Amino acid sequence: MGTLGKRIALVTGGSRGIGRASVVALAEAGCDVVVNYLQAADSALQIVEQVKALGRRAIAIQADVSHEKEVERLVEETRTALGPIDILVNNAGIVHSKPIEQLTFTDWARVIGQNLTSAFLVTQAVLPDMRRNRWGRIIMLSSVAAQTGGVIGPHYAASKAGMIGLAHSYANLLAKEGITSNAIAPALIDTDMIRGNDNIKPSLLPVNRFGTADEVAQAVLFLAENAYVTGQTISLNGGWYMT
Repeated sequence: MGTLGKRIALVTGGSRGIGRASVVALAEAGCDVVVNYLQAADSALQIVEQVKALGRRAIAIQADVSHEKEVERLVEETRTALGPIDILVNNAGIVHSKPIEQLTFTDWARVIGQNLTSAFLVTQAVLPDMRRNRWGRIIMLSSVAAQTGGVIGPHYAASKAGMIGLAHSYANLLAKEGITSNAIAPALIDTDMIRGNDNIKPSLLPVNRFGTADEVAQAVLFLAENAYVTGQTISLNGGWYMT
């Protein structure tokens, strides 16, 4: 069945890119999986069928995870269909690139809401079941932008830095309850989110190539399986930022 048999995983933004690869990796390890999506319904349903072909249960649920009521519905529908959530991958987010002099408060609020507020809302919603069961994995998909400023802008960098802060706080508060909390900070992963930006090119990275969604999913799986790693940020960035 795999190392995570009978665990229930929720992947926000799970229909494409890193989210999609994480769904497959968790299913292959034995998880039943909820694929959360905002607009890509066809892609979400395709990945659900892929998971079912592996012999695991899977459902797709549309929800804008930057809104509290939709998060509550998402978690309740998951609990009804599959059971309480054991593993949360906070992957939902947007990239909104704009020259710094053109950034507005609306731009800021939108990116913070979709990237950071969503991670807080979903984590808070799944925590009661994790604490009751004394087992849980919280995984934040941050970015190298949290560590270097990146190439998108201060609104994006701040949203991703906030996710690392969230991961650290949850790790500190929940370590004695069997719940781990960690972040992954990728850089320039070959997905739709980096295409079309002239500032993003493989030569920025010492390895001189973009990363793959599957490489990030390997880190997601590692954090889901390991009970001793908590409060850490895995810098998966081709050597761009070296700790």
